[in-house]
Amino acid sequence: MPAIRVIPCLDVADGRVVKGVRFENLRDSGDPVELASNYYLQGADEVTFLDVAATNENRGTMLEMVTKCAEQIFIPLTVGGGIRTVDDVSNLLKSGADKVSVGSAGIRRPQLLNEIAAEHGAQVLVISLDLKRAATKSGFGVTSNGGRELTALDAMDWVREVQDRGAGELLINSIDADGTRDGFDIELIQKIREISQVPIIASGGAGKVEHFVEAALAGADALLAASVFHERSISIAEVKSSLKAAGIEVR
Repeated sequence: MPAIRVIPCLDVADGRVVKGVRFENLRDSGDPVELASNYYLQGADEVTFLDVAATNENRGTMLEMVTKCAEQIFIPLTVGGGIRTVDDVSNLLKSGADKVSVGSAGIRRPQLLNEIAAEHGAQVLVISLDLKRAATKSGFGVTSNGGRELTALDAMDWVREVQDRGAGELLINSIDADGTRDGFDIELIQKIREISQVPIIASGGAGKVEHFVEAALAGADALLAASVFHERSISIAEVKSSLKAAGIEVR
C-alpha cells in the first residue's frame, strides 16, 4: 500500500468556502486562500479546491482565486468546477493548478475526458464521482450538477469507462454520507477498489479520526474531508497519527 494522502477540501461559492449536508444548506466556513495556506502549514499533502457553483451558474472556475491559492501553498492543488473544455484545463494549469477535477462535463460529453488525458496526461485528470445509493445493478448511481440530478448511469460502469478514457485518479464522494460525520461509505470504497486500477480518493462522511483509518483499510489511497478540518474538530496531524497507530504509512 502506498503512503496515504490527507487532503482538505475547499468547496467555494461566491468567493467563500462553504459546507453543508448532502450538498444542501450551505454555510460559510471562511476565506479559501487563508484556509489553503493554513492547511499547507498544518501538513496537508494536497489541497482540493472545488467551485461548487460554477456548473449550475454556467461559468468557469474563478482563475484569480486559484492563482492566489497556488501562490500560498507548495503542495499539489487540484481544482474543479465549471470545466467544460481542454482550454479550461489549460487555463487552470497556467493559473497554478496541478490537477483538475472533472465531473458533470464528463458525464455530458465523455469524449472530453479522452481529450484532456491526451493533451495534458492522465496524471492531471481527476474524475469527480458524486455517487449515491440507487436502483442500479451495483446499487449505486451517478449524480451530476453537484449531486442535484441522478443520472441513468450505474456507478461501477461509469468507473470502468472513465478509466478507459484516461482517468488518473478517482475522487469518490458519497452523497449519502456527505456532511453527516457518520463515516465514509465503506461499501462504496470497497466496490470501487475492486475494479479500479488508479488511485482512489475517499470523500464524504468523516466525523472521527477512526473514520479515516476505516477508509484507508477499505482501500482508499487518499482521504479527503472538509467540515471537520474547517471547524477544527479534527486536525490533519491527528488524522496522520491515527493512521500511523493503525500501521498505515502516511506522507
